[in-house]
Amino acid sequence: MRDGRVWKKLLGADGAVIEDVSIEQDALIVKVRPKAGEKRRCPHCARRCPRYDNGEGRRRWRALDFATTLVYLEADAPRVFCRAHGVVVAAVPWARHGARFTAAFEDQIAWLCVHTSKSATAELMRVSWRAVGGVVERVCAETEGREDLLVGLRRIGIDEISNKRGQNYIMVVVDHDSGRLVWAHPGRDKATVHRFLDALGPERCEQIELVSCDMAGWISGPVAERLANAVRCVDPFHVVKLAGDALDEIRREVWNEARLKGQRQIAAELKGARFALWKNPENLTERQQTKLARIEELNRPLFRAYLLSQQLREVYRAPFEHALGLLDAWLSWARRSRLKPFVRVAATITEQRQGIEAALAWGLSNARVEQMNTQIRLIARRAFGFHSPEALIALAKLTLSGLCPPLPAEGA
Repeated sequence: MRDGRVWKKLLGADGAVIEDVSIEQDALIVKVRPKAGEKRRCPHCARRCPRYDNGEGRRRWRALDFATTLVYLEADAPRVFCRAHGVVVAAVPWARHGARFTAAFEDQIAWLCVHTSKSATAELMRVSWRAVGGVVERVCAETEGREDLLVGLRRIGIDEISNKRGQNYIMVVVDHDSGRLVWAHPGRDKATVHRFLDALGPERCEQIELVSCDMAGWISGPVAERLANAVRCVDPFHVVKLAGDALDEIRREVWNEARLKGQRQIAAELKGARFALWKNPENLTERQQTKLARIEELNRPLFRAYLLSQQLREVYRAPFEHALGLLDAWLSWARRSRLKPFVRVAATITEQRQGIEAALAWGLSNARVEQMNTQIRLIARRAFGFHSPEALIALAKLTLSGLCPPLPAEGA
């Protein structure tokens, strides 16, 4: 085998011609040039273009190390004139446009980021922490361009996840059938939902059959407006949470009232009752069962609120043919309970009745989306944070959308 072919195999520089190899300051410098058929191509459309000028002269790209020795590819970087994209730096077959690293080097960084922390990846590959984020974004953009994640969507879940402190959110869309993250973008408003629906396109919007989400108007509005054939399923967790919040509100009111009236014994017995009221009856400890029985004796309205919250859970445990009857009975009970928080919950459930019935009929919830949100939080925690939501979204897609490239040796 000729030396040039050996070097190309070792460097993963297909489409390149090896001109010279030398060592400079403990780094291996490999001088290369594109093959004749790869010269003067636009990096965006790969069209053969006329040469414009020499650009900034020769340029170096970091390649995979040889053991402990840094390796760089060095080549001319002329500019070409493309009729569609104007004056741009010519594409090279061994690296992505705008990158300072070879494609094999970036693929290895992306693989490591999916399987370990971003900081560990930066230290192992001997690059900066910020450079790793740029690599992840480039690799994700390229792999996403080769695979359309929005093809064949029928049942989707929409939710948001907090990105940083303050009102910084990322909207995520999950395919219930494949379990993959198919779309994500910074924002939590109607404009963000419309952006997703624009990416989906009119034809694929008509193919959406079920959408699981919470009761937020910024989701339900665009869904009703543009997904004509879709049925919106209100997530059961958020419905049950309404009753839990109402129960907690009543618990605080009762405890504060007893404390202000000087009923210290009652206030003391109600203190710490939160977990006894929140837990499922079958999971109560002996002590919590005693506390619950004591609540029934001390304050009937609070115990009635507890029964209301537990009865709403039973709606989702019953078969569909019985669930609607239980829901009607629960709404009637809540409206005449004389407990203002539960009267408000009944009004909200009545307003969202169609979406709640759809969730009962189809058995669809946002549990898969919440699981995806948990994994995205883990990705952010493992990476010790991100400077931009775009970098977090890119790494989340590589990890959760099936876009992670293979290691260079595996892809050979």
